[in-house]
Amino acid sequence: MPFVEAVRMALTTLWTQKLKSFFSLLGVLIGVTFLIAVVSIVQGMNVYMENEFANRLVGLNTFQVRRMPNFNMGNITDEMWREWLRRPRINYGDASFIQAKLETPAIFSRSCDDRTQIVANGKSAKDIRIEVVDPGYFTIKNYDFSAGRPFTAQEARAGLPVAVIGNDVAEKMFPGIDPIGKSIAIGGLPYRVLGVTTKQGTLFGMSLDAFILAPFDSPLKRIACRLGYMDEFHVQTPSVNQMNQAVGETEGLMRIRRQLRPAQDNNFAIQTAEGALSGWKKISGVLFAALPGLVAISLVVGGIVIMNIMLMAVSERTREIGIRKALGAKRRDILAQFVIESATISTVGAAIGIVLGIGLAFVVKATTPLPAAVAPWSIGVGVFLGIFVGMVAGVYPASRASKLDPITALRAE
Repeated sequence: MPFVEAVRMALTTLWTQKLKSFFSLLGVLIGVTFLIAVVSIVQGMNVYMENEFANRLVGLNTFQVRRMPNFNMGNITDEMWREWLRRPRINYGDASFIQAKLETPAIFSRSCDDRTQIVANGKSAKDIRIEVVDPGYFTIKNYDFSAGRPFTAQEARAGLPVAVIGNDVAEKMFPGIDPIGKSIAIGGLPYRVLGVTTKQGTLFGMSLDAFILAPFDSPLKRIACRLGYMDEFHVQTPSVNQMNQAVGETEGLMRIRRQLRPAQDNNFAIQTAEGALSGWKKISGVLFAALPGLVAISLVVGGIVIMNIMLMAVSERTREIGIRKALGAKRRDILAQFVIESATISTVGAAIGIVLGIGLAFVVKATTPLPAAVAPWSIGVGVFLGIFVGMVAGVYPASRASKLDPITALRAE
């Protein structure tokens, strides 16, 4: 029997016996749906974590020198946490030492942050993140401006009370008004607005635009940098290779600065975007490792159901098989017919599963902060699994059908 004719007959059987066919392909459908949905969500999370989370919060080709890591997705023990708290804080001298001694070309910015109340234009807002930074911070974070400009190196050195505000702050405090040049009281200190950054959106549902940036040596330093310490020191290099080189240099400089002996561990943290992603990569690795087993359970169940349905089909179509053999059909023709029919049923289930899996992934994307990105390879795997499971499940029923004696089969009622 020609392949196309066998597929056509299988589809006709599917259509005429809808309920039985539905239960036949249900296991494969569920397995492939789960595969596509989970892979799409995890793949989307990978892209999201790399492009949005790490690069926005750390910066491209950037690392931070900190007292302790800022992003902790791994298993942090109480002992480890206590060791971090015993570490000395990063101070202004540390930052100056690195900036003076680092040989790799780089852009630098000190940074301290806090949350406080702001007042402007007769309105007030609580719990707004304020951050005092150096001018290089705008390059490190790759900020664009919808209005105004960043503060200059001269303004920063003079410690002038000027500020750059995020889009959310501008919309809340100055609705329908150009905020450039307006005054805003930050923690009771008057500042002049120089610029508004372009809207960045959200990260896991949290706004990235509710912030105010001021020069590091401006009066806000007293609020944000308590006791003369800073939260982090940012270093950005032109390329990844130079960043890796600068990380090694910085580690050596900090060990010299803190007079650490060779056997002593670092009492500071150097965090890159890759380091911030390490915890998530462990989680996604576990998900991908567990995925084949979970999908296999559904596919095995689906294969067993298809096998049973096909055995029933052989029993119901015994007379048809006898007629075909009497008319000259060979054993391989009967074998091919039932294997192709089984594979077609399974592939239809896989195709429906692919559509449902993609749909489910995008429903999750639309209704939650979780992103989704369909991986083309997962669709290919879904189709392959549909064909493979169907062929394996159909071999035994097809073999039984091909071995039927034509005379005995013709006598069947």
